[in-house]
Amino acid sequence: MRRLSSSSFLAEISGSKTPIQTSMGAADFLRRSDKMAALLPAVTRMVALQKQCAAELPSMFSACEVLQFEARQLVLSAPNAALATKLKQQLPRLQSQLQSAHWQINVIRIKVQVSQKTNKPVPARQLHFPSKAVSAFSSLIDELEQASGNDALKNAIAAMMQRYREEKK
Repeated sequence: MRRLSSSSFLAEISGSKTPIQTSMGAADFLRRSDKMAALLPAVTRMVALQKQCAAELPSMFSACEVLQFEARQLVLSAPNAALATKLKQQLPRLQSQLQSAHWQINVIRIKVQVSQKTNKPVPARQLHFPSKAVSAFSSLIDELEQASGNDALKNAIAAMMQRYREEKK
């Protein structure tokens, strides 16, 4: 189940190729059409159930979603089998807590659904040296004693300065 922004959701259900740019929220859009207004109670119920599940299992449920709730059967999604197994161990507790909150649930099932979201790798942070730092590193190379232990340090500083100069070009 993929998550959509409200403008993407509105575009998808209206058949538009581009997100609808409007200040009108999804709930307002649903209320404007008789056919769509019939969905509003189901959407409201699913959101409330999602919040209730997240409140009962906060550490575990952040990556999970309520997929379906029909005929007293609740279907949850988990992003991987490991989390599904952990969640399955908590189902009796979750079911009793939901029932005490007046949700009529007889069965809870879990579906493993690998998310299509891919986390983009965070680019490596580039160092930006002030001119004083560049001159300090240069003078450090010159001022270090000629010793075998300092050779590796001098080479490392020289390589770092060379990369910095190349990146700056």
